[in-house]
Amino acid sequence: MSTIYDVLRRPLVTEKSSYQSGKLNQYSFIVADHATRSQVKDAVETLYDVNVVRVNVINVPAKRGRRLRSRRLLVRKPAYKKAIITLAEGQTLQIFEGVS
Repeated sequence: MSTIYDVLRRPLVTEKSSYQSGKLNQYSFIVADHATRSQVKDAVETLYDVNVVRVNVINVPAKRGRRLRSRRLLVRKPAYKKAIITLAEGQTLQIFEGVS
């Protein structure tokens, strides 16, 4: 049995997630492979004290990376599970707001 601290791995900060947090009130996290929607919702509501309206979960597949100089050596990026959390109107998460 895992705790709520094991469900959320780290926030996912990309250009797309920055747009989503600014305009759509959505935040992205990389979550544990065994995490469910209800576990992610409970973890975010407990840790950040916000109201979660919706949780979308996506399994991102592994990808082959670029070839290095030898052209034979391939880099493999591992698969992970991503959760996109939509918060109630007017609520934000401080970790995505930048330097204050």
